[in-house]
Amino acid sequence: MGRQRNSQRKNAAMLDSDDTDSVCSSSSTVRSDFVGMMGSPAEELQLDKESVLDRSLDALYEKRGSTREKALEDIIEAFNSSLPHEFIEKKYATLLHQCLNSVKKGSSKEIALASHVIGLLALTAGLGEKAAEILEDSVTPISEALRSRSEAKKLESLLEGLAMIAFVGGNEPEETEKCMQLMWQVVHPKLGPNVVAIKPSPAIITAVVSAWSFLLTTMEGWTLDPKLWQESVSYLSTLLDKDDRSVRIAAGEALALIYEKGNLEKFCGGSKGDNDSSIKDAAHIHSVRTKILNQVRNLSAEAGGKAIAKKDLNNQRNTFKDILEFLEDGYAPETSIKIGGGSLATLTWSQLIQLNYMKRFLGGGFVKHMQENEFLHEVFNFIPKKKSLSKEDRVSGIDKRMYRSPNSILSKARTQFMSKQRMMSRDRNAGHYASELGDE
Repeated sequence: MGRQRNSQRKNAAMLDSDDTDSVCSSSSTVRSDFVGMMGSPAEELQLDKESVLDRSLDALYEKRGSTREKALEDIIEAFNSSLPHEFIEKKYATLLHQCLNSVKKGSSKEIALASHVIGLLALTAGLGEKAAEILEDSVTPISEALRSRSEAKKLESLLEGLAMIAFVGGNEPEETEKCMQLMWQVVHPKLGPNVVAIKPSPAIITAVVSAWSFLLTTMEGWTLDPKLWQESVSYLSTLLDKDDRSVRIAAGEALALIYEKGNLEKFCGGSKGDNDSSIKDAAHIHSVRTKILNQVRNLSAEAGGKAIAKKDLNNQRNTFKDILEFLEDGYAPETSIKIGGGSLATLTWSQLIQLNYMKRFLGGGFVKHMQENEFLHEVFNFIPKKKSLSKEDRVSGIDKRMYRSPNSILSKARTQFMSKQRMMSRDRNAGHYASELGDE
């Protein structure tokens, strides 16, 4: 359009008012033709996203790892900005298969991205056969990747992906508990002879405990196998003494959840036997309770130091004040957040842990999913408020970026369309001007 305006200025003396009206009419026609061709903003965005997902799925077959990584990033952005149910209905199995190939053979970055996509795929599909199949097909490849002991970021994403597919697709307690075991083995591996245990980093410990707690929220106490978890409370108690603040908070929340479940003996190594054994078990559980209570009380009032970030310290104090109040008086923290005019409240540790984990996993896509994901509506008993805007007028922030990006499909199509129209307009103007000269 800039070249067209320059041409108009050069030929201004030769063009009469009718010519100017013709140029303006031509520009208006270009705009209306483009709008008619591309449809409403919401329709354009939906077409753009579906095309992005199709192209990205095709790119997962490419040999170049960086190409597959970029494709996975695009898929994550698409799933965060919309819930592509039609795409999932038609192609979820293909996408899952390609993501599992990435988990088996990809770089650490590719594995991390693919694990996140698998989690998003299950979460968007919701309860049903698809989520159950995603869990069944993914457990073995993910568990094998977890044993590789490489970068923390990769392991964190694998743990998050495993947590999400078990949360959605675990129809039986045994399935969920199996996934919890796989997570626990990352920090408590089953070692063979002449194998030296590798000490996990604080980031990995935090990821394991958080994912394990997230799945524990879905379990009834009576379904848990006490043989599997009889040392877990003792281990979590030792984590409260670690230097890393994130480790302490994750362990503290896990302990609060165990107390809330009301089956502390299953996690403390209690045994069923004669009266003497029962007395010893009771004494042991009392001792554990007392120790944890003292640890929590100290962490809720920990003094700061020169090297301690004030924000992190306040976060720890507030968390452990809530835990202390729960252990002493039985009151879980009550929270409420605003989502699109609606309010989502939590009243228990289970709900709070689920909410925080889901927020971390979805990131920028959390609000979109809370507004439109029916599975999450059921999980959190949340009913989103209907917006006054029509569906065609609603465009999210991510949508706007996708729509406005110079590299998006829509932008490229728009550029090609406008270039073609400029050429046609110049041809019409040149012909009109030549005709005027001939008349003179």
